[in-house]
Amino acid sequence: MNEFVVAATRSMRKYKTKVINQLVKIPSFMPLSYSIDGRGLLQTDCFADGELEVSVKRSVRGMDVILLSSCTRNEAGLSVEQAKIELYHTIDALKRSHARNILVLEPFISCSRSDRTTRRNSVGLWIHFKTLASLGANHIITYQLHSKISQSIVDPVVCALDDIRALTLLEKYLCDHYIKDLDYLYNTVRPNWAFCSVDAGGEHQVRDFADAFGSPLVVAHKQRDYLKTNSIKSINILSAEPVEGKTLWVVDDLIDTASSVETLIRALAPLKPAEINLIAVHALFSYPAVNILNNLHKEGLLNRVIVTDSIWPINEEIPNLEIVSSTDLATRVIHTLMTNQSMGELMDRFDAEKYLGAPSLFS
Repeated sequence: MNEFVVAATRSMRKYKTKVINQLVKIPSFMPLSYSIDGRGLLQTDCFADGELEVSVKRSVRGMDVILLSSCTRNEAGLSVEQAKIELYHTIDALKRSHARNILVLEPFISCSRSDRTTRRNSVGLWIHFKTLASLGANHIITYQLHSKISQSIVDPVVCALDDIRALTLLEKYLCDHYIKDLDYLYNTVRPNWAFCSVDAGGEHQVRDFADAFGSPLVVAHKQRDYLKTNSIKSINILSAEPVEGKTLWVVDDLIDTASSVETLIRALAPLKPAEINLIAVHALFSYPAVNILNNLHKEGLLNRVIVTDSIWPINEEIPNLEIVSSTDLATRVIHTLMTNQSMGELMDRFDAEKYLGAPSLFS
């Protein structure tokens, strides 16, 4: 087992505490609780001119450091720019302190949608990954990147990248709270549920859900207005069978302004589904998402919203909002890496039938 410590920038200190509390309950890690806990390891000093400096307050020489960080909405109230600069300074400080490996666990990467280049645009995700790797990060771990393209940005010779399949958290949650047994899966879910994408690009994610539960797939093909950000011209619904009377689950990797979701739900409503629910990994909820989701609920068009806590805090003023903890997943990732086990199981697609038959295999 590697000697390691779990640390966090100011953006994720509470999240880190939850993860450590779970790690030290693992029998093999219990005697190492002090070594694991990076409490007080990092100190961030902010200066009057807006600059900052990060210091490492105890030795990490020869150790693996798992660094938790969030560069989006966060518990410390830091802006995206402040959070990124602190993360970069922290990696530099750890590298100068001779940490053996620096593993950055960033559950949601805020610039993940900036992954394509045209002739004259910057590519935010490339800049972020390049900066992390060049400063000394050995391994970047995140949950559910926006596209498969993103995984090819980092040179694996320089820095490893693992995109953990966080959709499994949501699929497992549906099994635990809405399905519970194989009889309900066979006789209610498969004939009466359907999973719908927000756009054609998200089809592969929704297909995973449909395959996991053995339910129909609905694909929404949207045409964007590229003269305006976060705006949609039209949506066409593609489905092999009618959705009337079915429980629809709209699946996406993230909810930003909810403008795409609103357009989709209003396009689905005339098809007369029994109910429409929204499920997503990352609850970005930029303005005016909360207002849009509240209005859809008031109009009876949206039933429930299920998201993870990969971005925290979450505005909980949305009716029927359910938040799925992701700290269990972070704990499993760290345990897997620090005991030098295969990451394959964390990447596998979910199978509801197999899980409901033997849930302990996935705990």
